[in-house]
Amino acid sequence: MTTQQPLAVGLIGVGRMGSFHAETLAHRLPGVRLAALADPAPGAARSLGDRLGCATACTDIGELLADPRIDAVVIATPARTHAGLVEAAAGAGKAVYCEKPMAVTLAEADRAIASAAEAGVPLQVGFNRRYDAGFRAAHAKVAAGGIGTPQLLRSLTRDPQLADPARIAPWTIFLETLIHDFDVLRHLNPGAEPVEVFATADALVRPDFKDRGLLDTAVVTVRFDNGALATAEASFQAVYGYDVRAEVFGSAGMLTMGDVRRTHLTAYGPDGVAAESVTYDQHLFHDAYVAELADFADSVRTGRTPSVTGEDARAALSIALAAIRSVTTGGTVRVDELQDR
Repeated sequence: MTTQQPLAVGLIGVGRMGSFHAETLAHRLPGVRLAALADPAPGAARSLGDRLGCATACTDIGELLADPRIDAVVIATPARTHAGLVEAAAGAGKAVYCEKPMAVTLAEADRAIASAAEAGVPLQVGFNRRYDAGFRAAHAKVAAGGIGTPQLLRSLTRDPQLADPARIAPWTIFLETLIHDFDVLRHLNPGAEPVEVFATADALVRPDFKDRGLLDTAVVTVRFDNGALATAEASFQAVYGYDVRAEVFGSAGMLTMGDVRRTHLTAYGPDGVAAESVTYDQHLFHDAYVAELADFADSVRTGRTPSVTGEDARAALSIALAAIRSVTTGGTVRVDELQDR
């Protein structure tokens, strides 16, 4: 591959997020070509390929990975398949972009990281909030000392609705939702790492699914090794829209980021005062989703280390697993004592 040739990217998993990434690869990134699609569901890849003008579509993921014309892959399959696919893609010599979480156990995470290192290929993980303009500016200001020493941090995720609880796996609120917030807390506290975690969670939205292991509301507290204290919270039912916000308070100031409003327009009428809320993550983070894939493509072309690494994914996962253990035991969990069971 020369710098003049488009980067040929294959996408695995054509669900809601995968389809958006496929559209980005096909239409939104100069110098990138959507080269192939794969999804085990019969007809899914072919249908999306027809819509996006991608001629190569299959149900066999191994077929995509074996294609020597493909330089890199984007993995957007269900979470519990991610680590194995990272290993397979790296083993096939492909640069890898993987949606979060990269893994659901520390052992899986370590194998995924090692496979990319051994193959000498970039491995980037989809923590899209790092690419949002507000979150990116906040990180830069904290890193430059603009608010002094971080002391209190907060991050929250509230999804608009719990539409199909039967499809949600146990511990999803920590492994797939709050995993973003755990990464945000680390990102807004540069150079610091979590020491202790305490979590509480319950089924407040759908109590009838609690016996199936579905927890839909959670609060997590994290103590960092620089003394900073942080909280992360999540709910699966924010009736007013998709709500993602964060705050970092330091010895010399405070930063806040995130908004539930689609625009800064406020309407005043006979029904009162209202603002149009965001209802989907792809609306709120549209530009960030595009930017993260652009950054991945650049890392593949230049050979530099991706901005969000497998090690970052492992660190966020360690907080999630500590939170799960805290809920299970009812106590505080030290991250450095965490081991897979």
